Amino acid sequence: MNPPHDDVLIIGGGAIGLATALALLDAGRGVRILEAGAVGGGASHGNCGTITPSHAPPLAAPGVVAQALRWMFTPDAPLYLKPRIDPALWHWLLRFAARCNPRDWRQSTQARAALLNDARARLADWVGRYGLQCEFEEEGLDYVFRDPRRFQQYMDESVVLKTFGIATQVFGGTDYEREEPAMLPGVAGAIRFPGDARLRPDRYVAELARVVRERGGVIEEQCRVDRLEPTPDGVRLATSQGERKGGDAVIALGAWTPAFARRLGIRAPIQPGKGYSITYSRPARVPRHPMVLKDRSVCVTVWGSGFRLGSTMEFSGHDDTLNATRLAALERGAREFLREPVGAEVHERWCGWRPMTWDDLPLLGRAPGQRKVWIAAGHGMLGISMSTATGQLMADLMTGRPPAFDPSPYRPERFA
Repeated sequence: MNPPHDDVLIIGGGAIGLATALALLDAGRGVRILEAGAVGGGASHGNCGTITPSHAPPLAAPGVVAQALRWMFTPDAPLYLKPRIDPALWHWLLRFAARCNPRDWRQSTQARAALLNDARARLADWVGRYGLQCEFEEEGLDYVFRDPRRFQQYMDESVVLKTFGIATQVFGGTDYEREEPAMLPGVAGAIRFPGDARLRPDRYVAELARVVRERGGVIEEQCRVDRLEPTPDGVRLATSQGERKGGDAVIALGAWTPAFARRLGIRAPIQPGKGYSITYSRPARVPRHPMVLKDRSVCVTVWGSGFRLGSTMEFSGHDDTLNATRLAALERGAREFLREPVGAEVHERWCGWRPMTWDDLPLLGRAPGQRKVWIAAGHGMLGISMSTATGQLMADLMTGRPPAFDPSPYRPERFA
């Protein structure tokens, strides 16, 4: 029996792979998604679900290296580097450190803002057009501070962000406590990003999968791709479910992209940045807006169906251990800010790997040296936020249509 021959084979069924599939289907292409586990079971599942043009500034910023060195031996620090011998990680860190300067910070911010702003508007359109039932709300996001110096630092940064089309509102501590009764006293101030939004990420990816199937796309779960070979008329994949053939292939494997791409001679310098979250039943008194408790780098998201604390960044390879110390840091941070920091029931304790590049920009486009292989990976902490713009950009590049914004900052060739 001959294997199926598809138009486009998408390797990876997270938010990026699904959004790319949906945009390609709308452009008239056929798609088959191959997912090694369950659709949306990776980093798409347990993140905080905030849609954040506010997060345009990259992790690589002036002062970050000194801060990271101070935190290096603090296991519950917001940014933690597990000491170990790993040449790829140290090479990545050196390149990352070299970008912690004002010029590169501004360059990455501009490119991230273009992707995030397009994705934010496109997401609202997709929710309406496809009827995505994912608890999407356009209610903004708040950065909340108890440290006055940190508050001032971010007020200064918010002035710069306005030049990238990211609006802010600033609140004094007393005014914010009056508006947000879920907070404990002692708030120094808050910055609201009214253009941000939120959704429930596991439901978002499930809805994307539903629409992809309804529009004729095929999704194969529990189908691990072991090898990709170019052919005269496209690509051939060896999978755990047999051979698959297609005209084009898109690698959308998140933090697993480097090992897969390496077999094709493609360089994808992505490090797995481990994040954690805890999902609870909804407390009685919850914040009115999603928020980041900036002094502790803890994100708080409220949905009708639950309540989640999340964040932290840990460079420990593909270690899938649930680190109790880092989970406890989420709850401790929430207790410093919120009257009801946790729900009565814990629904899930989770960790997952964010695909981090040293310039904080994804790899989007044709793979270097390949005619029929494309890459959509490396979105860091912003895969959900960037998913719709990524999907549309990939579809535009693959069909030869003019993209909505300049694709050059994300070209995979920059790492070749």
